[in-house]
Amino acid sequence: MRTAYLFVLIIAMAVAAACSSADARSSVTIPVATPNPNAQPSKLETAVFAGGCFWGVEGVYEHVKGVTNVVSGYAGGSKEAANYEDVGSGTTGHAESVEVTFDPSKVTYEQLLYIFFTVAHDPTELNFQGPDHGPQYRSAIFYQNENQKASAQAFVKALTDAKFYDKPIVTEIKPLDAFYPAEKYHQDYMRLNPNDPYIVVNDKPKVEALKQKFPQLFVPDAK
Repeated sequence: MRTAYLFVLIIAMAVAAACSSADARSSVTIPVATPNPNAQPSKLETAVFAGGCFWGVEGVYEHVKGVTNVVSGYAGGSKEAANYEDVGSGTTGHAESVEVTFDPSKVTYEQLLYIFFTVAHDPTELNFQGPDHGPQYRSAIFYQNENQKASAQAFVKALTDAKFYDKPIVTEIKPLDAFYPAEKYHQDYMRLNPNDPYIVVNDKPKVEALKQKFPQLFVPDAK
């Protein structure tokens, strides 16, 4: 879909503007767990999120305090089908995803969820994000333990109960079977290609939204 990007530039600009302020439909603040400021560095943990094109989701989390690494990849399908060409068919079960490695003494899983739902993508779009369409661009959380599962379910319930969005949240919450890193040219794509028109229109506004909404977690230099 991205190969035909320039033909949908005007539409994508409108979508990006809406997505970059996805939580603007509500002034409700959802309480989340925050790290103990006196906590010692913790054992690193990982989280896997899918929210449309992995370039933008990766680019957002690369600017989050406490995140030590972000990898673009595929989750939800088989190892054999974990490549860009096959995933792009929309028939593999995979979603374009990111694996976020983080220090929970600096940023909590709940804070990463808050960023996921209000900055990184629009969780009310079913099987698409902006100009990218197909189940490979679906909204999903791939949990790795029962704590992550419970946190994700509770967060969706809190947003729903608060009527945070005008439309239902369609995010899948599923166990992670495996995460497969994407091809090298997809890694750090936003950082390495800041002037790509797709990045400028769809993804840079998300980073700016992160800076405005979560200034205490924003770091200016991508990892």
